[in-house]
This record gives sequence, structure tokens and C-alpha cells, in this order.
Amino acid sequence: MEHIRNFSIIAHIDHGKSTLADRMIQMCSMVSDRDFKDQLLDNMDIERERGITIKSQTICLPYKARNGKTYALNLVDTPGHVDFSYEVSRALASCEGALLIVDAAQGVEAQTLANLYLAMENELDVIPVINKIDLPSAEPETVSLQIEEDLGLDSDMIQLCSAKDGTGVEDIFEAIITYLPPPEGDPDKPLQILIFDANYDSYRGTIISCRVINGIVRPGDQILFMSTNASYRVEEVGLYRVKKDPQKQLKAGEVGYILAGIKSVNDAKPGDTITHSIAPCESPLPGFKEIQPVVFSSIYPISSDDYEDLGAALEKLQLNDAALSFQKDSSAALGFGFRCGFLGLLHLEVVQERLEREFDISLILTVPSVRYHFFLSDKSEIMVDNPAHFPDPSKIQCIKEPYIKASILIPERYMGAVMTLCIERRGENTNYLYPTPGRIELTCELPLAEVIYDFYDRLKSISQGYGSFDYEILDYRPSDLVKLEILVNGEVVDALSQLVHRSNARARGLSACDRLKEEIPRQMFKIAIQAATGNTIIARTNISALRKDVTAKCYGGDITRKRKLLEKQKAGKKRMKTVGNVDIPQNAFLAVLKRDID
Repeated sequence: MEHIRNFSIIAHIDHGKSTLADRMIQMCSMVSDRDFKDQLLDNMDIERERGITIKSQTICLPYKARNGKTYALNLVDTPGHVDFSYEVSRALASCEGALLIVDAAQGVEAQTLANLYLAMENELDVIPVINKIDLPSAEPETVSLQIEEDLGLDSDMIQLCSAKDGTGVEDIFEAIITYLPPPEGDPDKPLQILIFDANYDSYRGTIISCRVINGIVRPGDQILFMSTNASYRVEEVGLYRVKKDPQKQLKAGEVGYILAGIKSVNDAKPGDTITHSIAPCESPLPGFKEIQPVVFSSIYPISSDDYEDLGAALEKLQLNDAALSFQKDSSAALGFGFRCGFLGLLHLEVVQERLEREFDISLILTVPSVRYHFFLSDKSEIMVDNPAHFPDPSKIQCIKEPYIKASILIPERYMGAVMTLCIERRGENTNYLYPTPGRIELTCELPLAEVIYDFYDRLKSISQGYGSFDYEILDYRPSDLVKLEILVNGEVVDALSQLVHRSNARARGLSACDRLKEEIPRQMFKIAIQAATGNTIIARTNISALRKDVTAKCYGGDITRKRKLLEKQKAGKKRMKTVGNVDIPQNAFLAVLKRDID
């Protein structure tokens, strides 16, 4: 075990985690130059296209150190985006140390701090790495000062590198061997294995990514999952070396995979403990917090024939993405669909894109919402994330909505614009810190519902791309919510209903009415599009009727003949309006929802 090191790479988005992992893999000659490709560990198309990491990936690197000994370095590459921080927390539980990467041009950002706190919670040793020193705008001295003052890390341990051209990567390897401790554990104790991830393979069942804490596991062993008491026979164990590399055994301190013919990923929950069926360990290891979805949206197939396929596709996605939750839902306008829970808007986008691309299903998503707590006059409490389940307003005593603590790092010159944005979004208890000259850390308490729409995009555009944003859920606080309904020709369109704060209701209603007016084709009768809260109409726009020129044949002659024909047309239109129903085209739904999300 002296020659094993388990470490993770953590950083803010786009600070170079995956690029550094690529260089490390190349330096250890794990792949030939012919087979090498960028973002080697990111195996989803969407990860490559967007240049982001979504799933944590593991690889075992054999490294021959300068002292002549060969070490097995287990590297876990993690995502940087706040929506996928649950992946980071699980990956860190399998490690003893972490490389904290900071961009030499951007410096310490919000997610850098959040990931450092995660590493500290797991009691990991942290090596700071300043990446991108080859950039013309790099300021390694300033960033070193930030790391020492903001993060409180030892400046003597800082490693300088350029992951792009490979400068300083060998020094990082030596620092890992020098500064990070080898794993602790005893191969002779009863078996204890921590599951930190699970993926589904359609040929071999569930592949469990795990860290062996104590004991040894071999093919043929009978293992027991301590949370479900399910027992399985091990078919194969091994290490991740670009491809899976089967081994005769996995022993204490090692990170690898186990195949045991497990049918569903739900049977192998991350955070569960595996032990031997015959000689089990005394107690399970401390697991992870259950992942709570925070953003909810309904997904409907554009063609109702795809409903069954959509259900099967969501089940398959859930096998590889434990954070996705869904249940059946229906709408009068859009038919049958599913109500899904996500960790944030990026997570929602990724799921939508994977459904459309991997399963070839065209979708409509309703307006994203968060989960509210309703306290009713009969002393009961209900949780509502779907506008369709909004209770009778006369029975509501109090409504509470989730608040977050947002930490925003920006250059000082953007402070006024960002403050205005926070006030627009009902922000309160704003505090400032000046971590380094010219940079401000702004902490603010905001309602989550105001953040999930377009807060991050607005922040990026206001701060010209320099702002960084991280948040954690705080608590639930009283709020004045209303249900905003959209009526077309007097009929409520349930798919466009949304829960909004009373102060934002009119602006949202006007926006939806204007968008529908652009998209709904004109009819032979006048159509009213209205936005209402309860019994009060708060916004309205009209689509004027197509008018046939019924007086064309009356050239000259008595005006009463024309008047009679026009009156006849008017009566016909009136009757038409009462019986005519307006078909709303699919692109009208998409346009309204897109505007709201944008």
C-alpha cells in the first residue's frame, strides 16, 4: 500500500482538469499517440461537444518515480459545474488527496472555493496547482498570493504547470508521491468496500466503481450489500486503465470496479457498503447524503406515440444518472408525459439533449419550477412543484419557498451592475469581501426560483464573462406566491401555467401573451389571449380576425345592402367564437417556454 496514491482533480469550470488528466495519461504511456484524443476520460458525445465533464471518471496510472520505484496512482477526474457537485463529493470520498487547479489568468473563483470546502470536509490533503502558465495574460505570482490568502494553503506546495503543452506535469507526479499519504486499511480485516459510482452496461449489467477500504475481494466471492441485504456472486474485479483491466483480486487501498450480474443500478446505490456474505464487517461505512432535486419540469413527447419510448428512455438514463427522478404526469393540452426532478438548469439541458440525441425523441418541456411548501388552514402541510397541484387559495395560510446563499466572485468594476441584478431578483442580506485587490466576493440570499431561470446567463453577460457563481440551499422562507394562468379564447392552457411571485406576475403574463400572439395563426374570429391570477385578468392581447370582403360584389348602390351583409358576417363570427376552439401549434408552446427559460 506504500506504493498506492488515490487522488482527485478538482477545480472551477474550464480551469483545465480534463486536459491535465490527458497529459498525465500520456506521460504514463497508457495510450499510443495514434489512439490518443482530447478529453480521453469523457466518453459521452455531449461532454466532448460542450467541453465539460458531467460524470466522474477513474483511471489507474502506473508511474515510475525519480527514486526508481513504481507507483499506482488512482486518478478521479471530476466535473466543475455547480449542478454536478454531487459527483465531486462522491469522488472525493474514495481519495486521500486532491489536486486543486487554479487558472493562472482567472485566479480563484467561486467553484474553486466550494470544491476546496468539499475536500476539507472529507479531510483530504490538497496540493494547489496553477495551470495555464503559458497564457500571455497569466499572473502566477498574483494567483499564488490568492491561494495563500484566500484559501489558506501552503505556498511552498504550489505547482506551476501548463497542461496544454505538458510543462511541469512531472513535478506534479512527484508532488503527489511526496505530499499525499498512501491509503490506510488492512487486507486481513473483514471486507469493507465503498461504492462511489455505478454505470449500466447492457451486456454485463451494473458496473460498480468502488474503493476497497479493508479486506480483499476476488472473483467467485459471495458479497452482500448492507443497505438492501441483497447477495451476489462476484464475476470479475479489476482496475480502470483506459479500458477495464481484469485482476485476480482487489485489496485494501485500491480503487477499481466489480461486476456481479446486478440487474439494475438502483440495487447498487452510491454510498452503500459491500461486505462478504459469510464473514460480514460489523458496521457499514458512512455513506453520502441523498441527492435532492431542486428544479422540476414536465417532459412531454411531441408525438403522443412516443410516450412509451420516452418512459423507457428515462429509465435507461436513470441507470447512469442517479440524480434524475421522474414520475408520470398528464396535461389537457400536451397529453401524457413525465414530471422530472433535476439538480439545476444545466442538468435539465443535458438530460433533454441526451433524450433527443441518444433515443431520437422530440420533446416539449414545461416552465421549470422549484418545490414550495404550502401550509393550509386545516394544519396540514403539502409540497408542490407542479402548478397543476396548486391548492385552493382560500385554504392557504402560508407559503414558503427555498432560499439559497449565493457567492459571486467578480472584478470590482462590475459591482454596481451585479448589485442591481441581485436586487431585481429579490436578493437580501448582501455582504462583500475583498479577497484580493480589484476583486469582490459578494454573498447574497436569493429565492431559488429567481435563480433557475436566467440568473447565471445574465451574470455572465453583465460581468463580460468574468463573474463566477456558486450556491448552496439555505432554508425555506415565507413568500407571496400566485398561480399565473394563460387563457386562450377563455380556455385555460394548463401546460403554460406557472407559479410566480406576485410582484413578477404581470411582467411574466405580458411576456407570455405577446409571445403567443406572434405564434398562433389568425382565425376567422377575434381571439383574446389573457394572463390571470385567480379571478383577476392582469394582462391581455388580441389576435385580430381574418376578414373576408363580403361587400366586394356590391359596387355602388344603397349603403344598407352593404350594412346588411356586414351585420350578417358579424353575427356569424360571434357564433363562431363561442363554438370555435383554437388549436395552439407546438412551436407556440416552445416559444413561450423558451422565452421564459432564456
